[in-house]
Amino acid sequence: MPVLPGAEPFRHEGGEVGVLLCHGFTGSPQSLRPWAEFLAERGLTVELPLLPGHGTRWQDMQLTGWQDWYAEVDRALTELLARCERVFVFGLSMGGALALRLAARHGDAVSGVVVVNPGNKVHGLAAHALPVVRHLVPSTKGIASDIAKEGAAEVGYDRVPLHAAHSLRRFFQLVDRELPQVTQPLVLLHSPHDHVVPPADSARILGRVSSTDVTEILLEQSYHVATLDHDAERIFEESYAFVGRLAPSVGKKGSTTGG
Repeated sequence: MPVLPGAEPFRHEGGEVGVLLCHGFTGSPQSLRPWAEFLAERGLTVELPLLPGHGTRWQDMQLTGWQDWYAEVDRALTELLARCERVFVFGLSMGGALALRLAARHGDAVSGVVVVNPGNKVHGLAAHALPVVRHLVPSTKGIASDIAKEGAAEVGYDRVPLHAAHSLRRFFQLVDRELPQVTQPLVLLHSPHDHVVPPADSARILGRVSSTDVTEILLEQSYHVATLDHDAERIFEESYAFVGRLAPSVGKKGSTTGG
């Protein structure tokens, strides 16, 4: 299947500091591309992969699960670690959970983590019915484009494939158990007015990680896809400042705009 326009993966060869960005469930790299380009323009090496089953049609996602999505970001991280001296992992929504698992499993190889509206649990009574319902109903209403900014839109599916949603639920449970293994500096940005992931998920993550260098930032003007919303520039600036604080060499090699 051809990739939806705008959903293509993004890669930029920059300096010795790298960033891996992980997009969300049923979304695509399009939701993080402005963030990726912002970092690339400032001299960072950037990887923004397209997760398996995403960016084409929702039926393709029915054939994939969390193992496929995690394997893709794990592969991308391994490649970055081979090319860069310092590597950070960033993520939106499910991508935040992917980033946190990378941090938990790779330890000191990951220098820091930035997550935006990270998911931690599939909520509601429907979540408990997923193991059965997914065999009866193939999909439900989509969750893409929860954005306050007028005219902004996310390239994502208009349906949620329920086999994949069941796998996501199991993945969140796995990541929740691994959160105490996250020790890296962490920036967590979340929207009080998120219609996809409730604030409880961010509170749960903050309460379970072992990181001591933690920054929590509220995105008051944005909904779930805050990277395309009114607070996008703040996310970009805060994350770049975070990288610069932990890796002072940022922007000194391969930079196009200085640093």
